[in-house]
Amino acid sequence: MRKPRDYDAELRALDDKAKRLKVRKVQQLGELVVACGADAIPLDQLAGALLIAASSADPTAKENWRKRGAAFFQGSRGDGDGNRRNGRGAAARAGGAQPDATDPGAA
Repeated sequence: MRKPRDYDAELRALDDKAKRLKVRKVQQLGELVVACGADAIPLDQLAGALLIAASSADPTAKENWRKRGAAFFQGSRGDGDGNRRNGRGAAARAGGAQPDATDPGAA
């Protein structure tokens, strides 16, 4: 005779896994804020910039942000803290593009 499945235990395990993933995501977001140097920005400014980015419908701006983010991650792998805290990642080290008006992180 087969052992019946314990659906409640499986649901609890899935719920626990979802909670762990959410905690991990929040932790990684916090680490990203620190790695980008955004922890030096006042919280209301940081929240405003994120709200603009989240609600933006401008595909050009989103693509520019994606490229800058990709450059940041490519330039920051394995080089320690280095110049990552300048808020512009690898683009600033390589003499990349300056912030523009569509960039919520622009000074």
